[in-house]
Amino acid sequence: MKKSEIALLFGLFALDRLSKSIIDSAMKLYESKEIIKDFFYITYCRNTGAAWSILEGKMWFFYIITIVALGVMGYFLIQADKKEVLQRLSFVCMIAGTLGNFFDRLTMQYVIDFLDFYIFGYNYPVFNVADICLCVGVGLLALDVILHPGEKNV
Repeated sequence: MKKSEIALLFGLFALDRLSKSIIDSAMKLYESKEIIKDFFYITYCRNTGAAWSILEGKMWFFYIITIVALGVMGYFLIQADKKEVLQRLSFVCMIAGTLGNFFDRLTMQYVIDFLDFYIFGYNYPVFNVADICLCVGVGLLALDVILHPGEKNV
């Protein structure tokens, strides 16, 4: 891995940890603060499952899946050509996000979520910085595949 990739990975992980730590110390569980009326709130939640609280409480399952996912993503990052910047960046983001939520599960048995959006009247599931990293990473990987059709992709 390049030094810049390592720095980005740890920077994203640190941003996730810092944001969750601030929420945990500054808010009470289930407390919500309006930021943009009828659109964006900071709402302190704890999730013992995956997205949308699926498989709630199945920590050992998440430990195993996370370790496998980190191994696969790490392998693809190491195998990716140094010139494949978008592809490599996607894996760095996904690894940082995975590590952020994994750290929570290992240390607290739940993941701290706090970004709460109401989009077109729908209360989207509350999420965190690690989740953003995961989504951005998947988006970048999809963009790489679209921009380089027919080339050797992951």
